[in-house]
Amino acid sequence: MKITKRTAACELGEITLFTVTNASGASVELSSLGAGIVKVCVPGKDGKIENVALSYANPADYLADGPCLGKVPGRYANRIAKGCLCVDGECHKLAINNGPNALHGGPTGFMNRLWDAEEIADGIRFTYRSADGEEGYPGNLTAVAEYHWSDDDVLTLRLSATTDKATVVNLTNHAYFNLDGADAGSVLSHMMKINASRFLPTDDTQIPTGELAPVAGTPMDFLEFKEIGKDIKADFHPLKVGKGYDHCWVNDGWEKGKMIDEIVTLVAPSSGRVLTVGSTQPGVQIYTGNWLAGCPANESGRSYEDYDGVAIEMQGFPDAPNHPEFPSQQLRPGEEYRQTIRFAFSVK
Repeated sequence: MKITKRTAACELGEITLFTVTNASGASVELSSLGAGIVKVCVPGKDGKIENVALSYANPADYLADGPCLGKVPGRYANRIAKGCLCVDGECHKLAINNGPNALHGGPTGFMNRLWDAEEIADGIRFTYRSADGEEGYPGNLTAVAEYHWSDDDVLTLRLSATTDKATVVNLTNHAYFNLDGADAGSVLSHMMKINASRFLPTDDTQIPTGELAPVAGTPMDFLEFKEIGKDIKADFHPLKVGKGYDHCWVNDGWEKGKMIDEIVTLVAPSSGRVLTVGSTQPGVQIYTGNWLAGCPANESGRSYEDYDGVAIEMQGFPDAPNHPEFPSQQLRPGEEYRQTIRFAFSVK
């Protein structure tokens, strides 16, 4: 595995970007800003290698961007209702940055921090140390995002964390994919399958109601392959709230610590590229880039438009700290948070 690096400046300091290239020439580019995925360059059915992860031209533009493009949000990915977090009877007020709610750990969450970085044999290990009280969260937390790239075009992300005080943690990756190429336009013609027979309905601020609703008979049903755009404009309340898909599905067959290899499968009929995403996480938030317009410029010199990419975010359930019936995202001293996400690229 060949690893090269470059640097770029931003207002936080120096960003280090690493390119990890396998034996066939396929590669990933990773950034110390937000422990992010910048590019994933893989072949299509014609053999042409192209970047399939949405990316900005300027590495500094990833700082405080609205879409959280490619990065690891935290300390708690997704939403916590009204920024209200109670751990062991002690309540903490989190930063409000998404309507009335806290999103992705706050405006200066993990995605907007420079992580320490070190090369490993087949990838990069990023480490971030979050201080007790940062963005309102209790406990000194050490988070690690370790990326491994293989010769068969599989990107594995191992996420871990430890704390010195009871806290909560929910980590994921927020890359957006377009398997026809990062600047190819809409992904609504991509075919998608989600091995999840239930989803989490939400209120109008996108906080789960606590119900685990069946997808059967609704536009949320992706148990069989379906065009992403087929039902996206349906007269269905959840889709109207999010202006498209921005919801958490409940992964069928999930058990704590169990790796499920095929949770989401994404296919681009035009290029023949296939992405299969697996994880140990209980849920997957599918976000169809409903608010991408106006983001920083990509390498074509333009902003992405809405629906130009789809984020497949393997994670714990949103607002789980306020729903004791959901899988717990609490972490205590002496414990280790460990989750794995696997992005496998192939050609059909």
